[in-house]
This record gives sequence, structure tokens and C-alpha cells, in this order.
Amino acid sequence: MALTFGKYQGAGNDFIVVDAGADDVVSMRLAVELCDRRFGIGGDGVLLVLPSRSASGLARMKVINADGSIPEMCGNGLRCVALHLARKHRLSELLVDTDAGDKRCIVFDGVAPRVRIEMGVVTVGGTVRIEGPTHSYSFIRANAGNPHAVTFERATRDVVDVVGPFVEKHPQFPGGTNVEFAERTSDGIDLVVWERGVGVTHACGTGACATVAVAVSQGLVTRNEALPVRLPGGTLLVTIGDGGEATLEGPAVHVFSGQVFSGGIAGEAS
Repeated sequence: MALTFGKYQGAGNDFIVVDAGADDVVSMRLAVELCDRRFGIGGDGVLLVLPSRSASGLARMKVINADGSIPEMCGNGLRCVALHLARKHRLSELLVDTDAGDKRCIVFDGVAPRVRIEMGVVTVGGTVRIEGPTHSYSFIRANAGNPHAVTFERATRDVVDVVGPFVEKHPQFPGGTNVEFAERTSDGIDLVVWERGVGVTHACGTGACATVAVAVSQGLVTRNEALPVRLPGGTLLVTIGDGGEATLEGPAVHVFSGQVFSGGIAGEAS
């Protein structure tokens, strides 16, 4: 049987979106094959759009990372799923069921579609010092529906490539963690994310939310301010409210659609 998919990207964080009736339509092994950038479609993950488990949700999103692991939440992925559902059902506002709870999405469709998500409360935890193989960094724990370790200590890309995977699987984070390397600038935050189960990605929505929440806790930025977070693939806007609730806004783009057969992939560009 053919598997119909849509290829989407949100600030360069790219995904294979599949409408599915059950969780096992795409196995972890198949997800790894589909995400392969030379022998598959290519992507940072597969997003299954499933029947909602809640009465209020329009659909449920399940995320499978490029390595086959299953994270609790993906902000950029949710923007892509929201655009997919909004066009399918001709809606501008919808609620999507995720493993991190129901998330309200507002879709601004047009030539350059954008999606705003109410991400829920981001919690900020304590500081942990990690002695890496080449460098030592202090990270602040945060949870944006999934775990994060955020540092504002300067790091080059070479350092990120070494420290990121080391911290991701460090015993201090038994379930693994996303790792954020941030720099406060005069007009926002520059951010590079080592994403759990993927590696360095062009963007990470939950990582942007976690980083701004940590920045608020450290007095680096103020609450209720839409702060630009610049990642390699583009800029996201993050607001942290009085109660720690985060709002994430950024682009979502449908790149192309196609079908996967046992003998190969047939695609049609949008």
C-alpha cells in the first residue's frame, strides 16, 4: 500500500506529515528510513496526525524523531500540523492533542503562513554543571512539555557538536534532554539547539520557549514581551506570560506532497 505524506518545514525544521488512523501506521524503523536525507524523503522527524484522545481536540499529533525515538512535544512540528489541519478543515483556530497536553493554535494563512501556539507553562529548574570531554558548562533545566538544558555561556559550533551529544545523554538527564546554547543580544536571543534524537536542527520551538523562560528567570528579559529568537533556520517569536505560560509564533510551509511505495517515492511539488 502507498503511504501519502506532506513535507513541511517550520524555520527549516522539516517534517514528514502523515494522516494516520492508528499509531502503528509508521513504525520507528520506517520513520528512520523516511527521514534519511539520501535514501528517503529527508526530515527531522515524522508527524502522525491521528484521531484525538480528547473531546475538544481536532486531532492528535505523535512525533517520531529521525532516530526513531518519540519525544513528548515539538513546537515547530505542531505549527506544521496546525497548518495541515487548518487547510484540510478550512479553520483558522484549532486545538491539537499532544503528549504534552492540548495546544491551541491560530493559523495566519497566506503567502507566508504563520502559526501561533499556546504552549502552556514552561517550568524552570535548577542549575547543573556538566564537565564535558573538552569543555565545562553550567546548564539550567527547563521543561516545555519536553526536557531542556539551557546555557548562556558562549559556545562555537564546534563546541556544540561535541558538548551537545554529551549533555543529551548525560546521567544528569536520565531520559535524555535537548540542549540549548544561547546568547542574549540587544534585540533578542541567538540560539543553537542540539535536539534530542536528531542533533543540531535549523530550529526548535520548544527549545526557543525553554530558553526565553530561563532568560526571564535570570532577569535577562522581561515577561509579556514578544522576543525574537534567531535560530539557523529563521526567527521565532516567544512570549512568556505572568504565570510562566509561553506563546510561540513562527512560519510553517508546505513544501511538497507525495506517496511512498515499497519500490520508491513519488512526489509532486506544491
